[in-house]
Amino acid sequence: MITMKANVMKKTMATLMATAAVATSFGAGGLNYAAVPFWTAGIIANAESTSTVSVTASAGYAEGAYAEWKAVSGASGYNVYADGNKIDSMLIRQYASCFRADALGLKAGSHTLKIVPIISGKEDTSKAASVNVSTIAHDRSGFAFVNGSASGAYNNDGTLKSNATVVYVTNANKDSVTVTLPNKSGTSTSIKGVQNIITNLKSNTKCGPVCIRFIGNITDPSTLSSGDLYVDTVTCGLTIEGIGTDATFNGFGCVIKNSSNVEVRNLGFMNCNSSEGDNVGLQQKNDHVWVHHCDMFYGDAGSDADQAKGDGALDTKTSTYITHSYNHFWDSGKCNLQGMKSETTENYITYHHNWYDHSDSRHPRIRTCSVHIYNNYFDGNSKYGVGVTLGASAFVENNYFRNCKYPMLISKQGSDDATGGTFSGENGGIIKSYNNTVTGDKTKGYVTYQKDSTNFDAYEASSKTEKVPSSVKAKQGGSTYNNFDTSSVMYSYTAQSPEAAVETVKANAGRVQGGDFKWTFNNSVDDESYAVNTALKSALKSYKDSIKAIGSGFSDSTTPSSSSSSSQPDSSSSSKPDSSSSSSSKPDSSSSSQGSSSSSATYVQDFTANGTSSSFFSITGNLSTSKGSVNYGGKTLTQCLKMESATSISFNAPSAGTLTLVFGESTGNIKLDGNKLTASNGVLTTSVSAGSHTLTKADVANLFYMSLGTSGGSSYVQPSDPISTSSTSSTSSNNDSSSSSQGSSSSNININGVKIVSAGGWNETLYMVLSGMKDSDVTGVSYSGPVSGSLKGDDLTYLVRDSSNGVRIDIPGVPAGKYSLSVNTSKGTITQSGLEVNAQDRSGYAHFNYTAGVGAYNDDGTLKANAKVIYVTNDNKDKVT
Repeated sequence: MITMKANVMKKTMATLMATAAVATSFGAGGLNYAAVPFWTAGIIANAESTSTVSVTASAGYAEGAYAEWKAVSGASGYNVYADGNKIDSMLIRQYASCFRADALGLKAGSHTLKIVPIISGKEDTSKAASVNVSTIAHDRSGFAFVNGSASGAYNNDGTLKSNATVVYVTNANKDSVTVTLPNKSGTSTSIKGVQNIITNLKSNTKCGPVCIRFIGNITDPSTLSSGDLYVDTVTCGLTIEGIGTDATFNGFGCVIKNSSNVEVRNLGFMNCNSSEGDNVGLQQKNDHVWVHHCDMFYGDAGSDADQAKGDGALDTKTSTYITHSYNHFWDSGKCNLQGMKSETTENYITYHHNWYDHSDSRHPRIRTCSVHIYNNYFDGNSKYGVGVTLGASAFVENNYFRNCKYPMLISKQGSDDATGGTFSGENGGIIKSYNNTVTGDKTKGYVTYQKDSTNFDAYEASSKTEKVPSSVKAKQGGSTYNNFDTSSVMYSYTAQSPEAAVETVKANAGRVQGGDFKWTFNNSVDDESYAVNTALKSALKSYKDSIKAIGSGFSDSTTPSSSSSSSQPDSSSSSKPDSSSSSSSKPDSSSSSQGSSSSSATYVQDFTANGTSSSFFSITGNLSTSKGSVNYGGKTLTQCLKMESATSISFNAPSAGTLTLVFGESTGNIKLDGNKLTASNGVLTTSVSAGSHTLTKADVANLFYMSLGTSGGSSYVQPSDPISTSSTSSTSSNNDSSSSSQGSSSSNININGVKIVSAGGWNETLYMVLSGMKDSDVTGVSYSGPVSGSLKGDDLTYLVRDSSNGVRIDIPGVPAGKYSLSVNTSKGTITQSGLEVNAQDRSGYAHFNYTAGVGAYNDDGTLKANAKVIYVTNDNKDKVT
């Protein structure tokens, strides 16, 4: 599903006259703030302004970090510092619900971000706030870093080169942004417009490295070359990158030719005109180009039948020493054309850690070149995975193929013959396969050379270092495998297991935090369909970002992204369930009591759902799925973090709270800031103060789950995402002795359009009301507390229903106590904790001398074990059976 709003507030921009030339000093190189590979959940700050800076979310990622905060009353702007160095103002943006700054170019390690408000034209350090973050290094594996570098304007440690020029491009200034750079003769020249700036770099040996940073949703600049941003004969060291979660080329792509040392990263490409070219196209005679952490969406339909989803997503032709890594392909029709008929085997290409998410074909489709394909996730591919022709040699290693129809094809033999021929009758090549996982009932599998030495799809190696014998030949054309992967040209790398690669790819492929565009595919349909997903297409065509201001022009308040109040659970009463329900589902209004609100937050890390990716915790270590399972909070946890010598978890608690750790061992232990703590019955709970903390190994243990929070906090979990922090409001009841008590809360969460309108408990019943979705979006409901359970069958069908205020869920039959309620939806999982349920008042003669429970319920409020439940609606009252 999509997180962006249909109506976007008008952006106010900085003057942006000569913002291009940036040469501030930071560490080894200028303003070092590079793009990001790891993603977390979206913007989640509370709406109201505060008297001081209140950081609501922060995290480090690969060579960068971000912080989000609430507006400070009276502040006209902010200065943000990374390790004492002020970052560029253009890296600060205002959204409807928060401010955000991304600090780039931070080498792996610990860093401090400080946010200082500007009030009455001056910094007010008394209202500043700081957070500590940890960054990791980018994965620079692959041929792009053999005999050269493809880090563009950055050093290989992630810092910006000291002589780099930085250019900031927004949709407002794309045609007017101006920078002074040397021309080919070395004369300083003022250049206006992003395409003209790049054109000035053509065959220009006088210009130093250039980093072009795009912010927000960018539509076609007025000056392009054949409809694309054109990079031609650029060798100065060029990085083209996006800032944050929402940098997008909307309607145009990027062409690279005759260039060297070029990096493209952290950009979304959508709605590209197919007649103009690919999303990203490496056209000819390139070397040392690195395209990574990009989101590749549909382009516009072209004139050819195979262009219904646009032309190629990321094609490479007559180029060498190239790496394409950590990219996310969203149902692309043609992902990676690799090579032309004029290629040579000395063109070396790497594809690793890419997510082929329900894309159809060309993953890649290779002619002639020598290509290493490892640790990619082939996820429901309707046509085929890797294809080779014209004497190509492909080493396909440690990939995971889930419902990929034909994982590997060689032209004119084996499974390709079974398809009727996929590659226009071209001669074949050779695939060396090693340690791939192939699964799914839609997968046809592949034929190994060892099974059929003539009609095979791949030579199955017994080890990664095994050389393919020269006797192994393509059926048509007779080419052999060139064994490039065991030659001196091969680079050093460490391949994960296919299963571990899946988790890494799902956590890290695409833009930072997975980008601002969210979509959940229906495997039962999308695994086999190669038709255009019309709903996805519509969402992409209507996409807009939600930035209000960039660099300046800020307001001193942030407002909820929903038009309705995000702080009141219900319009009728802040302490009652949804007023749209029938009177029998509400407590008596005369006996309900009002709660008081308090702000809190919960930060959750579920290693089963999210691996080591998190927006809050910085986690280093190894995961395992072979350490058994743990049941906790209504969940069955099957993946853990192994607490080993190299394992480390660090976090910065914004306030004092409670840390909960769930182990696989009854007496699992761990060190918190060097002090050993031991679990009881597998669960360790301890208080932590505000500030930085680190968890390390005490003895060998397996950590399945952890949370940091306060009573009444709520948390949000995005599908396959790290947990995000959220700002919450909870209530507690102080009721009169003669009235029924309730726990009711509301939340300012507004992510993916879903918001908790109200949640609470009353008379042995839990309830929650959610806006921004329909009951059909709910896929599961579970709760934990004095008793735990989940809704299934008719309970899920009838107890979850649409109402005028949103989706309402009621769960009767829960005894008194404090509960957590989790709702799984197609847009994510929302959990609200600290919900108080009171006991029914069973005073009176109806219960006198009778302890068997009046009606179908026991006296503790639970349903009797042998009770039959019948659901009656106005529609089924006469036909319920």
